[in-house]
Amino acid sequence: MAEPPTQAGERIARRIARAGICSRRDAEKLIVAGRVAVNGVRISSPALNVGPKDAVTVDGTPLPAAEPVRLWRHHKQRGRITAARDPRGRLTVFNDLPDDMPRTIAIGRLDYNTEGLLLLTNDGALARTLELPATGWVRRYRVRVHGRVDEPALAALAKGATVEGVRYGPVQASLERKTGTNAWLRVALTEGKNREIRKLMNHLGLDVTRLIRISFGPFQLGRLAAGACEEVPAKSLQEQLGGLLPGSATLHLPEGAKANTGRAVRKAKPNKPPFGRAQNARHRRPT
Repeated sequence: MAEPPTQAGERIARRIARAGICSRRDAEKLIVAGRVAVNGVRISSPALNVGPKDAVTVDGTPLPAAEPVRLWRHHKQRGRITAARDPRGRLTVFNDLPDDMPRTIAIGRLDYNTEGLLLLTNDGALARTLELPATGWVRRYRVRVHGRVDEPALAALAKGATVEGVRYGPVQASLERKTGTNAWLRVALTEGKNREIRKLMNHLGLDVTRLIRISFGPFQLGRLAAGACEEVPAKSLQEQLGGLLPGSATLHLPEGAKANTGRAVRKAKPNKPPFGRAQNARHRRPT
């Protein structure tokens, strides 16, 4: 099958995903199946960039307008996994989201027993960018531990540490308060490796009994109630993330977005893709 030439722009699968039809991975499957056409020419490979003037259709139907990039703050509760489905039947963060929430992706992960701020977005490129340590965003936590706190050992984590053969980068940790054999610590890091704080505290002879993420970059947990989800105002989103979206100097905000003062997620319009619901479980709450 003939294909239009590759040009500057965005990947065709991303264009389809941003239209709210499905995930990028499922968009690539649609393309390989021959169900996608660009400017009337059916394509068979996702290795194609399209510009804003290119007409894209799926099964002969034009794509709806691309979804603007959106971001939500969610207060993850303890006893939830950061995934859409769990083979063990445990609750997920998506069980706590409003029914009219559009397709979203978790930015990074918090483990089952960790609570606090979790960012959600409808844009995969933004999620990947904000997850990268190279972005330099600091993640801050309050940590309750049991055991004897050695403050010099905590301070030494600022030089990094190696635990069971894994090298961890600099971590800022300090004692907030202590009551008997329990203490609250403040911890800040940029890497966020798997169970990093728990492993580092165990390395220091401390058992983590509660772990709460209170901020991710410029976004704060604040007084957001446990299980609640709130959209970041478009103006704040533009100010904080304007240069971070890959391949774009500004976010794809809807017209007039700078005047938007924010709204609760429950007021967001649900996304109703014309070609069926996304199949990528990571992007959907379970049914």
